[in-house]
Amino acid sequence: MPVAKRPPAPWALALPAGRRARARLFLRLAAPLSFLLLVAAFLRTQPPAAPLDALPPSAGPGKVAFLFLARAGLPLDFLWDAFFRNGEEGRFSVYVHSAPGFVLDRTTTGSPYFYGRQLARAVKVAWGEPTMVQAEKMLFAAALEDPANQRFVLLSDSCVPLYNFSYTYTYLMGSPKSIVDSFTDKTEKRYNPNMSPVIRKDKWRKGSQMVVTNALLGQKLVNACYSYGINFSLFQRRLGFVFRRKQILKGAAQEEHDCIPDEHYVQTLFSIKGLEDELERRTLTYTSWNQSTLDPKDKMTWHPTTFEYDAASPEQINAIKSIDHVNYEVEHRTEWCQSNGTSVPCFLFARKFSYGAAMHLLEDGAFGLLKSAQLLVNF
Repeated sequence: MPVAKRPPAPWALALPAGRRARARLFLRLAAPLSFLLLVAAFLRTQPPAAPLDALPPSAGPGKVAFLFLARAGLPLDFLWDAFFRNGEEGRFSVYVHSAPGFVLDRTTTGSPYFYGRQLARAVKVAWGEPTMVQAEKMLFAAALEDPANQRFVLLSDSCVPLYNFSYTYTYLMGSPKSIVDSFTDKTEKRYNPNMSPVIRKDKWRKGSQMVVTNALLGQKLVNACYSYGINFSLFQRRLGFVFRRKQILKGAAQEEHDCIPDEHYVQTLFSIKGLEDELERRTLTYTSWNQSTLDPKDKMTWHPTTFEYDAASPEQINAIKSIDHVNYEVEHRTEWCQSNGTSVPCFLFARKFSYGAAMHLLEDGAFGLLKSAQLLVNF
C-alpha cells in the first residue's frame, strides 16, 4: 500500500525551488545542531577537574631536577658537565628554557648532559618582565611530567655549584621543606594598590628568584593560574600596568612602582595560599649585590656583581661556604640555616660567575675532579 507523502507547507510553496532545497537542508540539520549546542552549553557549566596535588609515586630513588633559565646557550656548561659527571646516573635530570628555536646539540654545547634538554616550547624572555615568570613555570611544568623528580632547583645560566654532586644531592633530598627566599620589605615602594584585592598588601612578598621546591609546591606553582586564587594572567596585567605607567609618567613628579615580577610572584603566591610554614625562608644561591652606590633608584644596585677570575679564589669561595645564617634586617629576623634540625651551610650555589671565574673553580678542584685542561677536551 503506497504511503501518502505529506504535502509541502504553504510557505514552502511560495519559495523558489533553490531556496526550498536550502530550507529543507536547514530543517534536517537543525535538530542535531541544537543537540550539539545543548551538550556544549552543559559542558561549559561543569567545573573543570581540579589539578591533582598528590603526584604519582615513582619507582627508585628520587631525582633532583636542575632547571636552567638561559638566554641562548649555556656559557658555563663545561663546569656543570664536571658537576654532573661526578654525579650518579638516575639521580638528576636537566631542563633548559632557552630562546625560542634554540637547540642544544653538539654544535652549541660540549656537554652531553645538555643535548636536547631545551624545552619544546619557549617564550622570548626580557629582564624585569612577566615573561620571566612564564618561563619559570614552563620549566617546572616540564620537570613535573617525570614523577621521579622530587626536588626542583631553579638556576640561571651564570650560576655555579659550590659543592660536588653527592653533597648537593644529600642536602637537597634531606630537607623536607621547599627553600624559598621570602620576606616583607616595608621600606620599598613596589606594591601597587591596583593589585588589590587579588593581591593584598599584607600578602605581598619579595625574595630571590632562585628557588628550590619539593614536588608538591612545584605542582602548586604550576597549577596557580587554574585553581589557587592568584591568576597569573591577572598578575601579569597588573604588573604590566606598573611598567606602562612608569613609561608614560617618565620624568613626572609622581611616585613610581618599579616591580620585578620574578622577585615577587612565587613568594607572594605561597603567602596568599598560606604555605609559608612549608618553606625555609632563605635562598640556596649566593649573590653579591652591587654596592657601588647607596641610591636605591640607581639601577646599578638592582643587578648582582659579576665574579671574575680573581674573585673566585679558594679563600673567597670558602668564605661563602662558611656562611651559616642570613640576617633579614627589614624583618629583624635571622635565618639560621638548618636541615632537619642540623646546622648546614646556607649556600649550595652562587651567581653571577664569568667564564674565567668558573674556570678558576675547576682549576682549584672545587668538586674533587680532574684539572680543567683534561675536562675541556669537548669544549
